Amino acid sequence: MLNPALVNRVLSAALEGGADFAEVFVEDTETCELGLLDSKPSTAVAGRLRGAGIRLLYGTDVVYVTTSQLDESGLLQAARKAAQARRTPGTEPGSVRNGGALQGPGGGRSPAGDGNEGRSFVGKERSQKLDWLRRLDQAARGRSSSVVQVEPSLMEKDQRILIANSHGLWAEDRRPYSRIYCQVTLEDQGARQGAGESRGQQSASSFLEGVDLEGLAHAAVDRASLLIHADYAPAGDMPVIIDHGFGGVIFHEACGHGLETTSVAKGASVFCGKLGQKIAHESVTAIDDGTIDGSWGSIAVDDEGMPTRKTVLIEKGVLKSYIADQVGSLKTGYERTGSGRRQSYRFAPASRMRNTYIAAGTDNLESMIRDMDYGLYARKMGGGSVNPGTGDYNFAVSEGYIVRNGRIEKPVKGATLIGRGIETLGRITRVAENLSLEVGMCGSVSGSIPVTVGQPAILVSQILVGGRAQS
Repeated sequence: MLNPALVNRVLSAALEGGADFAEVFVEDTETCELGLLDSKPSTAVAGRLRGAGIRLLYGTDVVYVTTSQLDESGLLQAARKAAQARRTPGTEPGSVRNGGALQGPGGGRSPAGDGNEGRSFVGKERSQKLDWLRRLDQAARGRSSSVVQVEPSLMEKDQRILIANSHGLWAEDRRPYSRIYCQVTLEDQGARQGAGESRGQQSASSFLEGVDLEGLAHAAVDRASLLIHADYAPAGDMPVIIDHGFGGVIFHEACGHGLETTSVAKGASVFCGKLGQKIAHESVTAIDDGTIDGSWGSIAVDDEGMPTRKTVLIEKGVLKSYIADQVGSLKTGYERTGSGRRQSYRFAPASRMRNTYIAAGTDNLESMIRDMDYGLYARKMGGGSVNPGTGDYNFAVSEGYIVRNGRIEKPVKGATLIGRGIETLGRITRVAENLSLEVGMCGSVSGSIPVTVGQPAILVSQILVGGRAQS
């Protein structure tokens, strides 16, 4: 992407202001989005993002400057701008000082393939990709006469990065991402219900040739059909079984963010100072792993150039590690975990999760249901919100069932799980063996990045369920 001699000149210029450390992050990324609406193409957007970020460290103080000009003149100008942007009086120690952005024509974006035809899979074989979307559309409409809208979409991203720093590091990586999504809306007797399903992988979209697209569309339609006339969930404290896959979003949001040194270094996490302490039920082991081959959240190296690794966060209920980037490690003294990540060169890196999940246990879902007198079975989770400092969360249940006397009684809709991450960890009493992972996007201080969440089915002895009070 850039030759070493030029990069060394840029690093030398960046260090002229007396910084302890200098880093150059270079990116060349192509993206493509395709979508259908009313069975016709509605979205066909392709783009290219090229630029560099220059980061300087003065102790734990950070200066960060970006540029979309990747020639020698532009890079040296950015490096010298960074060198002059020392922390000013009144700036909070350890904070990131944005030294500014130097933009070339188009703000760093150019049409996909411009000046580099043939480099990327993105935008190629568009007819094949539109055919996949049409298959989703047709399968969904053929599944039920109640389907009134189908919105299939495909996202592709091909990111190439280079990281070099004043400690002699030189690392390059290429990260292809592909994700297909099918959102459906059903209407019956005046009632409307939506549902969606997706599949994603760190690879070219050719992986979709092995995906059951019809099954994916049918799953979305079947969930909407199940819930369109379902009763609303009852409200109150009760035991809850949260099934595998996207159920792991609660651990990711309510606990994972609190384990990132982004929060820990500020003392803004309920997990501060708890390393080596028991924070969860002994059945809980939680892992953040960047090494899973082909997984959506995997990386060969992080965005600071450190090789990725598998990090055990919680082992049999005991907190074993935080999630640490370079600056987080400097601030806290905790070991780096290869977790410095960013959306693009426009963001300085921060400690972020990768593939984060509760590990498989030895129990099974069927016995959890059989042993429950009364409670909620959350088969599939939806979105929600969390306060990273306290771990207080609320998450929607996109497919839920009332369990009574050891049997699934009926589907319910409108359920919300409300709790506090550290308390929920302590109330997990059973963990099944059916671990699975699902893809998602995570937003934080360094932008939106691909992550994987997951877990096997778990039994939480008590969660407040938001729903409708029963008369």
